[in-house]
Amino acid sequence: MTIGELLKTINTHVPFNTAESWDNVGLLIGDKANKVTGILTALDCTEEVVDEALNKGYNTIICHHPLIFKGIKNITQQEGYGLIIRKLIKHDINLIALHTNLDVYPKGVNAMLSDKLGLEKQQILNPEIISYYKVQVFIPEENLNDFKDVLSEAGVAQEGGYRYCFFESLGIGQFKPVDNADPHIGEKGQISHVQEYKLEFMIDHTQKTLTQDLIIQHHPYETPVYDFIELTKQANYGLGMIGKLNEVMTVEKFVSHVKERLKMPSVRFSGDLNANIETVAIVGGSGIGFEYTASHKGADIFVTGDIKHHDALDAKIAGVNLLDINHYSEYVMREGLCQLLEDWMNEDDKIFNIEASEINTDPFEYL
Repeated sequence: MTIGELLKTINTHVPFNTAESWDNVGLLIGDKANKVTGILTALDCTEEVVDEALNKGYNTIICHHPLIFKGIKNITQQEGYGLIIRKLIKHDINLIALHTNLDVYPKGVNAMLSDKLGLEKQQILNPEIISYYKVQVFIPEENLNDFKDVLSEAGVAQEGGYRYCFFESLGIGQFKPVDNADPHIGEKGQISHVQEYKLEFMIDHTQKTLTQDLIIQHHPYETPVYDFIELTKQANYGLGMIGKLNEVMTVEKFVSHVKERLKMPSVRFSGDLNANIETVAIVGGSGIGFEYTASHKGADIFVTGDIKHHDALDAKIAGVNLLDINHYSEYVMREGLCQLLEDWMNEDDKIFNIEASEINTDPFEYL
């Protein structure tokens, strides 16, 4: 399997275009033509993680947090991120980042955290709302099939694993060519009646310009009639998870449960210490901003990381319980991603090892 083929496999399941616009995902360093000799999954790509990959003979690292994210002004051997980047390039190691696209994936980081905490009846906390277009165009019967073939070959009129998704209805079109018209059908000055099909199909919001160009280029009429009707729908992916514990817990018991399951030395709680916890919402990493969505959906507590003082105070005043499990809690993706990659690949592709990094990249010491 080449890096290009690996990226295509990943994109099929965790599309790179589902990442936030500010994010940096995909192949950050490497060559799509390289053959994969082994994959190491990691939360962060540090120099120690690169050395771990080298020691194992693996030429591919897939991390959650992008190494190239903030503005890097120089790449030198002496210090900082430049040292890591130089080492990756020097040893021909490919670096792939799966960040917010893995966060919103239904089986991604938040599902992995929810599984660790034993949450049942899991649902996406904040499903994405995506826009798309319903397209309708009118075309003579004799041109219908060729026109559909062109559209389908260009990648439009697709839904999930289905291609060639069209609906057609027969009607009578009429027109009268005048002045400088050069009619494909009919004569100038005469009203023509033609059996036409109204062809309807759906496209992604990014395909509007492509579809319009295809219609203008391949429709037999000088001035084809078509419409783009913008619609929205709830996606099958989104940020966070909400689910239920198999028993009601006190805050004290729930906190102990979380620390044990996530192997964390400490957490921070804000809220009502006398509350009962059954419904839990979780957003890995920095999820503040979704605590009130969680509360409105019935969560007894919102679990995330990087909670600031004023956000915690505001939530406490509003009666929302918070548990800060540190940003590093996302380390669960190392093992979780290994299993996903195994599931996504064909047996013929599994000619190399896929392992989780053993390096702890938490920058904090708990004293």
